[in-house]
Amino acid sequence: MSDLQIRWATPADDTALAELDARTWSTVSAVAPRPEPGEPFFGGKTPPESILVAERDGKVVGYAKLAAPYPFPSGAHVRSIHGLAVDPGERGRGIGRALMEAACDRAREQGARRITLRVLGGNDPARRLYESLGFNVEGVLPGEFFLDGRYADDVLMGKPL
Repeated sequence: MSDLQIRWATPADDTALAELDARTWSTVSAVAPRPEPGEPFFGGKTPPESILVAERDGKVVGYAKLAAPYPFPSGAHVRSIHGLAVDPGERGRGIGRALMEAACDRAREQGARRITLRVLGGNDPARRLYESLGFNVEGVLPGEFFLDGRYADDVLMGKPL
């Protein structure tokens, strides 16, 4: 993994991230509609400064979205993961773990004391990763989404930093 770099995104990453987002989209992990071809990755709710990029040999191979979920001071101590993706050809090489560890580190640097995320109940690989990093299930919204002809639970996870 020594050739893997984790860094904050820049506007120049837009196309690579949009292409990665399209390649990794699945109803196992996404509740939003499939991204349209040519649709930009960055937008109002996804500025470059909220995205950690995993890069190997100059190629974007993964990302994690780190956000402050609350717009008011009483929630300023919380950060949330709003997305994690790893290139299918790069899976199993520790990139997701490296991105999540970096996101937790960056959240601490920003003064966060807690980090949360939401994951679909059937996304077992992601759930195993998050649990191995110390995230605990804090709640379940049964049948919250209807995806691919089935209802899927929305699992809320979190951990102190």
